[in-house]
Amino acid sequence: MSLSEEAITLQRAAHDLMYLGMDGSPIYSDDLSRRNGEVYRLTTALYNSDVKGSTTEEQANVCLALLMGYSASFIDHGEKQKHIQEILDRCWDILDALPASLLKLRLLTVCYGEVFDESLTNEGRAIIAAWDSASLTSEQQEAIEEFQNVVDNPYPWEEVED
Repeated sequence: MSLSEEAITLQRAAHDLMYLGMDGSPIYSDDLSRRNGEVYRLTTALYNSDVKGSTTEEQANVCLALLMGYSASFIDHGEKQKHIQEILDRCWDILDALPASLLKLRLLTVCYGEVFDESLTNEGRAIIAAWDSASLTSEQQEAIEEFQNVVDNPYPWEEVED
């Protein structure tokens, strides 16, 4: 399997895990456990491969996949935050080199979900504003919804008091 295929496989598995049950279907503990283990296995394998990618787009896809994988999986053997920080450190250079695109919006979204830096949302909004809203692809629509969800709910696991 190529690096790009590994990254896309992990992105899909992480996405499926994050949105498990959102369609109203029941969530079974064995299925949740299996999917969580698979996402963690794929994330660990990709991270440990030390392959970064040869193009900016490939590097962005690897970072996106890794951040999605770590975000979706609730397994942590004590290395998760260190790995996330290392990936984020790589993302800053990649984001500067990456042209405005669907991939960049998705990477901005997952990075914002980790650091809550307002400059990331401003850049994401600029990308969305440049798109023709009448001819958005389903992938663009989904990316916009995910972006808006992360921006609107920056701390989904914490209770924020007014």
